Amino acid sequence: MASSSSSSSLCSPLSPLRTPSRSERVILSDLRLGFRRIGFFRNSRTLIPIPSPQKNSRPDSIRAVQTDRKPSRPSNEGGGREDGDPIERFLKRDYSQWGFVSDIESVSIPKGLNDGTIRLISAKKGEPEWMLQFRLRAFRRFQSMREPQWSDNCYPPIDLQSICYYSEPKLKPKLGSLDEIDPKLLETFDRLGIPLNEQKRLTNVAVDAIIDSTSIATTHRAALAEKGVIFCSISEAIREYPDLVRRYLGEVVPPGDNYYAALNSAVFSDGSFCYIPKDTVCPMEISTYFRINDRETGQFERTLIIADERSYVSYLEGCTAPSYDKNQLHAAVVELYCHEGAEIKYSTVQNWYAGDEEGNGGIYNFVTKRGLCQGKGSKISWTQVETGSAITWKYPSVILRGDDSVGEFYSVALTKDFQQADTGTKMIHQGKNTRSRIVSKGISAGKSRNCYRGLVKVQPDAENSRNFSQCDSMLIGDTAGANTYPYIEVKNPTARVEHEASTSKIGEDQLFYFQQRGIDHEKAVAAMIGGFCRDVFDELPLEFASEVNALMNFKLEGSVG
Repeated sequence: MASSSSSSSLCSPLSPLRTPSRSERVILSDLRLGFRRIGFFRNSRTLIPIPSPQKNSRPDSIRAVQTDRKPSRPSNEGGGREDGDPIERFLKRDYSQWGFVSDIESVSIPKGLNDGTIRLISAKKGEPEWMLQFRLRAFRRFQSMREPQWSDNCYPPIDLQSICYYSEPKLKPKLGSLDEIDPKLLETFDRLGIPLNEQKRLTNVAVDAIIDSTSIATTHRAALAEKGVIFCSISEAIREYPDLVRRYLGEVVPPGDNYYAALNSAVFSDGSFCYIPKDTVCPMEISTYFRINDRETGQFERTLIIADERSYVSYLEGCTAPSYDKNQLHAAVVELYCHEGAEIKYSTVQNWYAGDEEGNGGIYNFVTKRGLCQGKGSKISWTQVETGSAITWKYPSVILRGDDSVGEFYSVALTKDFQQADTGTKMIHQGKNTRSRIVSKGISAGKSRNCYRGLVKVQPDAENSRNFSQCDSMLIGDTAGANTYPYIEVKNPTARVEHEASTSKIGEDQLFYFQQRGIDHEKAVAAMIGGFCRDVFDELPLEFASEVNALMNFKLEGSVG
């Protein structure tokens, strides 16, 4: 996708994956962003009510006014924030419940990226020759490419030779058994609210738990197999279902699609694989939880989901990482393939470590996600809540090739402190009577700029195609900003494309309105943000919807007032 944005070069020649110094951060501060993050599969199922927005209410009805109740009060050094500002206190929260480091014995390959690295990863995973050749071809393509520089994100050059590309726990369980797994691994996922043992595991969700470069457990495999559903790690699928993987791998996201997709295709270590047979509704939600633990390792997972004719599956994705003061790279690829009459619903709560309040550390989250509606009447829906990572760069997309196919994208991107986000979607209409809907909500605070970048493209043969796009931004504070870059290409005169956008700001008069009615600042801000994001939250599966509502309130208890 071409871009009119003009980040013509990376911002500074700083050493790779190193957090800029305070003086450098001042230069970059107008491009940094941030907000709060939301957990994944916590134990509590308590729903704390958030008042719903009034019918026909619009975010753009909120007047942009000064949020600081005491303008004359001196601000903190560098941040320009007011400790007494209730909105700023609202935004603060502790990541420690996810940011811990597990003391797990692991085995890692040497740092560096070359042919030997690719061959070593393939050998460790026991892959067939065709998979090794797939990796090597991708690596050749990667070597001929340059990192794109058109996004709004600003970061120092990444030294790919300083990264470890494969790390796994020393003790791994046998297939289908957790008897030999390191107890500390089980304890790690218990702390994250993802119990894996038989007594505690979630009964209505099948989970593939991945730490660093390997999957350590996949729950409910037998129950899913009874319905013909294949759900396992991508490594197991390559060994056990080679014909199926070989047919679809790289079909939606080719190895040469972009710089980081090529890198992933060469070095991907693990991820999830799911196949839903014809005329089958997956009997439970399936999910993957990604955890980075090793300080020197990047994570490069690959996810492949195939929905055969007239099938349905709902997939949930979550992630966390330790609170290291060093940046780490996460470059993933997700491919969805929908046959005739099939539907895939893909939901994400992205909670990577975002760095501290000064911008130190955090994950670089560079992801390619794409779905293909190949068959007539197929449907793919992306729903995401983006709350973590120091830098987010991703555009979950849908290619609407089959006639009467449907693509949907619902997103909330919340950023604060020194986070950066350049995210959005692409809807490519190729078949007749195709429909797509885009609902994007961006919330930015602190020294932030939250960028939505979207493409709606209608090809010449896409007769009677329809698209509706809604991009709303909410600013919190005086130093935050929001950019929207919509690209619309229509090559068929029968198509109808609609786009609307709004920008609003939480202000003093809105808070005062709530206070007059006995509602404190904490609940007032939660109500306004909850109402602003309601269109997206309503699309989340129940397993996520309750967590999003509860955690957005739980994390704020006692922090505002």
